[in-house]
Amino acid sequence: MTQNNNIAPKDTLSKNIEAHPFGKINSKQILLFTLKNSNGISAKITNYGGIITSLKVPNKNGITENIVLGFDNLDEYIKYPGYFGAIVGRFCNRIAKGKFTLNAKEYQLSINENGNHIHGGVNGFNKAIWDTKPIEGEDFVGLELSYLSKNMEEGYPGNLTVKVIYKLTNANELKVEYFATTDKTTIVNLTQHSYFNLTGNSNSSVLNHNLKINADYFLPINEHLIPKGNLKPVKNTPFDFSKLTKIEENINEENIQLQLASGYDHTFVLNKTTNNIAAIVFDEESGRKMEVYTTKPGVQLYLGNFLNKATKQEIGSIFENQHAFCLETQFFPNSPNEPTFPSSVLSPEQEYYQATIFKFSIKNN
Repeated sequence: MTQNNNIAPKDTLSKNIEAHPFGKINSKQILLFTLKNSNGISAKITNYGGIITSLKVPNKNGITENIVLGFDNLDEYIKYPGYFGAIVGRFCNRIAKGKFTLNAKEYQLSINENGNHIHGGVNGFNKAIWDTKPIEGEDFVGLELSYLSKNMEEGYPGNLTVKVIYKLTNANELKVEYFATTDKTTIVNLTQHSYFNLTGNSNSSVLNHNLKINADYFLPINEHLIPKGNLKPVKNTPFDFSKLTKIEENINEENIQLQLASGYDHTFVLNKTTNNIAAIVFDEESGRKMEVYTTKPGVQLYLGNFLNKATKQEIGSIFENQHAFCLETQFFPNSPNEPTFPSSVLSPEQEYYQATIFKFSIKNN
């Protein structure tokens, strides 16, 4: 899998795949690929961080709009490193104090958020330059990205060979498949960190979106946003999204968990189902419906509570708080330190494989 560094200003690789230069980092060419399906959906993905810069989906009137937050140029992704649309790893979410023990040896990861380790560290996968390979099948177009995370990168043991495959299907699905192998026992927890706004207007709040999460339990957090280690029923709490509920319905309740995170920034423990459904989101204004399916045990609902701070400019901000939501499918935060949580350990004898699907459709009110 080798990256083509000689892409012309516009290189049509096939009828439904194009590639464009997107800038350079340390003389390395950054590319932007456009994938198109047969129903008017398109995704733009760059090999810098595996970032989805744009995901255009038609609304109920047939108008195609971008439903993810992103930037038009590479410089802004570098300037505002808020994981916008990126592949996150080697371990997404938080690890308390950046410490964990494997095979009786303690490891210290880089610290990059309030004394803790988050989203892979100072230079996580969101800042990696990935090798790329466009792929195409009968019912999909896609992009295969690969990266070697070297032993002790950000403090993680083992040389980790990672592959992520994006597939845009004619069934209006964006499928993300994660593969990894290691030469030394390590921990792995990969996710996709797109910020969604189904209205297609990033200046609009997502509080009126309708949300359903297939979970009877969520993980309470402490003041550092680290799970306490127990599961709490969602019933009779603001975290009950067991049926389609407007996000704004309970967000202002007097609840210590909401106060600690300035809103929703919590992991939901997914119920096991035969079709691996994790969540459904529906926006009445646009008619867009997004279903999320995953093989992973949890999903982090993050409501962009700090988007204002993350994109602060001299005058105002590019994005405002709660103008987008994330549904980050993953293993549980701090799982290396919680023996009752699903294990994120990967040994040399194993292959890491997980998959998440974002499926789009139109729903009448």
